Amino acid sequence: MVNQNLTATEIGFTHEDFAALLDKYDYHFSPGDVVPGTVFSIEPRGALIDIGAKTAAYIPIQEMSINRVDSPEEVLQSNETREFFILTDENEDGQLTLSIRRIEYMRAWERVRQLQAEDATVRSGVFATNRGGALVRIEGLRGFIPGSHISTRKPKEELVGEDLPLKFLEVDEERNRLVLSHRRALVERKMNRLEVGEVVIGTVRGIKPYGAFIDIGGVSGLLHISEISHEHIDTPHSVFNVNDEVKVMIIDLDAERGRISLSTKQLEPEPGDMIKNRDLVYDKAEEMAAKYREQLLAKQQGATAAAAAPADAAPADAVAEEDIPPAAELEDEIPPAAEIEDEIPPAAEIEEVTPVVAEIQEEIPAATETEEEIPAATETKEEIPAAIEE
Repeated sequence: MVNQNLTATEIGFTHEDFAALLDKYDYHFSPGDVVPGTVFSIEPRGALIDIGAKTAAYIPIQEMSINRVDSPEEVLQSNETREFFILTDENEDGQLTLSIRRIEYMRAWERVRQLQAEDATVRSGVFATNRGGALVRIEGLRGFIPGSHISTRKPKEELVGEDLPLKFLEVDEERNRLVLSHRRALVERKMNRLEVGEVVIGTVRGIKPYGAFIDIGGVSGLLHISEISHEHIDTPHSVFNVNDEVKVMIIDLDAERGRISLSTKQLEPEPGDMIKNRDLVYDKAEEMAAKYREQLLAKQQGATAAAAAPADAAPADAVAEEDIPPAAELEDEIPPAAEIEDEIPPAAEIEEVTPVVAEIQEEIPAATETEEEIPAATETKEEIPAAIEE
């Protein structure tokens, strides 16, 4: 018969020994770690996950995806094994909180940074608009297109549901902002078919004190006041009216900034002809453009020869600078196509978008409410929507 009154010393293995053994083989988990886990049990608003800790970890439904989830079964299945992000340390019950959403965000930011580095063009559908622009989703992140970077004659409200080509303007995970440009994507596509020195026909779409904006096949170019004529002009309004059809020559293509610079001055047979005899300028446009291209080529060849010549050689003859104004000469006078800093809502993620007053600065639309109205980003730097919502 076995003696049931054995002491702990006789057994040689106490409760303390057992606890120490558990501690020895227990893993230590910290917030920020990414660990494998198996779905242990699906709950109505979350799931219990076995990650090898003493207690099953918990993932709430709002942390299951970068997109909105109505039921845990949309994302997880029983006994499924996958990676989880440890969101918080153990609570009083020794339970960790997990997230899949954070992993998706990290990978989404990594992907958009890669796309920006490649200067890639992406396509996305508009899901909401506000007074400042339009909202799209890129890799699950909420991106913002400032109104000045939307190249369409449609009212912004009619863009909802429309798929647009886009280029990246700003990818800033630290500031939680993802800003894109529809105009730049269109300009780049158009630029692939345009050349400096080419004569194009366009329509005056807007007139400002510093120049006229000309629509050339769906993209806008700037005819700066200094490039209208060799003679002084007080205001572009004295030469053009909105909807005028004009012949202009391309003098600069800046794909990075999405700018097309135009000129009629270089098409004048005689200085002042754009003011005195515009029809003559248009009739002679191709002839004058050919001369401009010859001068441009000669200048480029002269620069090449000068670079290749010995240091003590005389520089090659150059074309008169005043005949070929470089784009940089106008840099201080041409207003940027968009001072987007004042128009950028943060790139917040979730489906619903509603203004949240006085949360961050003054008016920062949150990503977790309705898509009824997102505050304008064109009036103050204090109204910026965010790419993700912490």
